[in-house]
Amino acid sequence: MNIHKMPSLGSSFDDKLYHLGAYTVFMLLGFNFFRQTQIRYKIIASGAIIVLYGIIIEVLQQTLSTTRTLDAYDMLANFIGVLVGVIIIKLTGNLKLN
Repeated sequence: MNIHKMPSLGSSFDDKLYHLGAYTVFMLLGFNFFRQTQIRYKIIASGAIIVLYGIIIEVLQQTLSTTRTLDAYDMLANFIGVLVGVIIIKLTGNLKLN
């Protein structure tokens, strides 16, 4: 994917900000899904699965692609995005998306 077509946010780490934003939304959606289940620790379950997904995607980029590489800073941005999602969920009293 050519990220040069993405709008510039005016920083040298735009890609990481996109990761953070995407994984924040991903966490909110994942938690909303888990709210409908009988799982006891919904925030932990959804956060763990989403972080694991991000790690798997980074590893697959390294192993299956010749043009993409594993980036630990992408994984960190993904993790921080999940934490931001958790904070939003906690501050809004278990956010319910319709």
